[in-house]
Amino acid sequence: MTITIRPTTIIEMPRLAASLGLAALTLASEAFQWTGSFKFRAALEVAANVEPELMIAASSGNFGQALAYACALLGKRSIIVMPNTSAAVKVLSVAEYGGVVDLIDVGAISRSARVVQLAAEHPGAYVASAYDDPLVIRGNSSLGREIAALTEPPDLVVAPVGGGGLTAGLVQGLRAGGSPIEVVGAEPLLANDAARSLRAGALIANGAEPQTIADGARTLSLGRHNWAILKDGLASIVEVPEERIAEAVRTLFSAANMKAEPTGALSLGAVLHTPRLFADKRVCCVISGGNVDPAVYARLIS
Repeated sequence: MTITIRPTTIIEMPRLAASLGLAALTLASEAFQWTGSFKFRAALEVAANVEPELMIAASSGNFGQALAYACALLGKRSIIVMPNTSAAVKVLSVAEYGGVVDLIDVGAISRSARVVQLAAEHPGAYVASAYDDPLVIRGNSSLGREIAALTEPPDLVVAPVGGGGLTAGLVQGLRAGGSPIEVVGAEPLLANDAARSLRAGALIANGAEPQTIADGARTLSLGRHNWAILKDGLASIVEVPEERIAEAVRTLFSAANMKAEPTGALSLGAVLHTPRLFADKRVCCVISGGNVDPAVYARLIS
């Protein structure tokens, strides 16, 4: 079986662009990527380039699904540590892709601490970070190269920020091709460690796992490999309130006929929240994934 990355799905949104005062609005949706999110780009890069047959990772769901599937394709095994508050659809998917799910109460033990325990139980296993790994960044950089190669490339790319693997990859991919396209991060206001870090010029962590509806952004801090790229590579970060994230999910459903998870909708949420920042610009919003619990999605769009 030949394993390849699916090209991102490009959708032009002229009506929405006009209503927001943008020169153009493009959606780059990773909802149709293998396993339903951009994370497969990173997971395949990691699984294909490390020697151990067993991989251990912590994930809210998307990286877990992607790594489980990549490992299955390559004849490897995976253990995925997930919070017991993870979307049921993501927990089920990790198992269906062949991963062993290890559910934890993050109030009792952190994801990272549980990964350390499992690594001690399985000597020689590769501990795979969902974002803080040069291989992850390199895998995600393929999306930056795709956007740079568009017939009419944007002025700005807006993308969700959690641990920083996606935005770091975008910056790396755009720089590799000498593209002048700027990258703007979109981060939940409730989980704004990256925005605070950018303002302070130093890496700042959240004190506890933020309980934003954008579950893919419930990280304590940016990864150090990511910070090394993003501290100078990001044009800015927009801190998106929860109501704007929900509005973006509804807007994607009604205006683009697109199902997006809350984290995936962060980029459009940033534009809805601060349209003046993007006025008269050609904007590309990366919709990072579409894996959302049906009950949660129903509440958000109703």
